[in-house]
Amino acid sequence: MAIVPAVVCQACRRERSSDAPSIQFTRIPQADAAGSARNDIIEGRVTGGLPGQKIVLYAKTGQWWVQPLVDQPLTSIRPNSKWTNATHLGTDYAALLVKEGYRVENVLDSLPQTGGSVLAIAVAPGAKRPPSPVVDFSGYQWRLRDAPSSRGGTNVYSSSNISVDEQGAMHVRISKTEKDWSCAEASLTRNLGYGTYEFVVRGLEKLEPAAVFSMFTYDYASGSLRNREMNIEIGRWGDPVNKNAQYALQPFDVATNVYRFNIPSGKLTFSMRWEPGRITFRTLRGSTTVAEHAFTVGVPPPGIESMRVAFYVYRAAEVKLLHPMEVVIERFTYYP
Repeated sequence: MAIVPAVVCQACRRERSSDAPSIQFTRIPQADAAGSARNDIIEGRVTGGLPGQKIVLYAKTGQWWVQPLVDQPLTSIRPNSKWTNATHLGTDYAALLVKEGYRVENVLDSLPQTGGSVLAIAVAPGAKRPPSPVVDFSGYQWRLRDAPSSRGGTNVYSSSNISVDEQGAMHVRISKTEKDWSCAEASLTRNLGYGTYEFVVRGLEKLEPAAVFSMFTYDYASGSLRNREMNIEIGRWGDPVNKNAQYALQPFDVATNVYRFNIPSGKLTFSMRWEPGRITFRTLRGSTTVAEHAFTVGVPPPGIESMRVAFYVYRAAEVKLLHPMEVVIERFTYYP
């Protein structure tokens, strides 16, 4: 991945030793002066950091606003020195490397200088265009994935596997490459919080046992809350005798966090009603209820999660994927 050059602000510039820690951005969201209602992914890496140190992110819209949320102001650095989080959009972006116990300011007129608990600062203007392709579907913008993911095992993704037709339906595909399979994922560019999320989907009866289609929430900022992940998943996880659908909360290896069932062929409507302390899943074929289940334990509150759809290969499948697959999402609707 290309490294986006970061600028150390003039107010923060001072003599440093060659082994002083530094921050580099590897992904910068687009510039948007009125972008507080939308979000994107921001990524980078730290050189010379130590265990216990954190990243504090800011986006500038007039002033510098801490990201992604006031109650989640710290971004963890992974063992490989890389970090990832979501951020609301702004004209410019800043990352501070800070010591453990640093007191984060929610809003700043200007960035701090390095020194004391602030070990390094990087600043970069927002990109002229989104770092990932975006499509319009059902009245919302959806960001298309081009980066690999570990979901289902190691899979590659391509934005070319998603398109919106003249009738406004989104086509999501697993396609064959020269050596392997290429998967698809799209995520809303804004978080909607509590409410009802509904998808109308067709083509699921054609899925092979190794293909999984998922509709789910995900939040990079909340690892302690299992990334606020709540799933409707269609797939047999590689075993032809398994039921072909499930509702799930994370962690999925807790038996009470998974409810499995079978879906019939034909067009289906999937929904999740998210309320404080409760998530209710429902699947309909026409007006007939196929399955319904509510979880009331371990349901996370809203954060900066996005609703996503993913179509991927389950790599541990007993029966491997043989053919390209396609699922069609006729529409997505959100009700507060």
